[in-house]
Amino acid sequence: RSLLPMLIKLIVIALLLFIIVNLVRAGLVMLNPDKPEVKMSRYLGRRVMFSAVVLLLIFLAQALGWIEPNPRPY
Repeated sequence: RSLLPMLIKLIVIALLLFIIVNLVRAGLVMLNPDKPEVKMSRYLGRRVMFSAVVLLLIFLAQALGWIEPNPRPY
């Protein structure tokens, strides 16, 4: 068995955690408007960018045969 599918899954999990962290940081900036030097759009932009990276990574890995989708449950 190849370690590539497990590596891809770990990368996707790490990116999803990073997305959640950026969402929380944007929420904290939104709740504390006293910090004008940090813009909320910075964190939200990162979240959108990494979401796109996750989708592209999943599509690419499936297209190249590195990962396989689950079979139908029925």
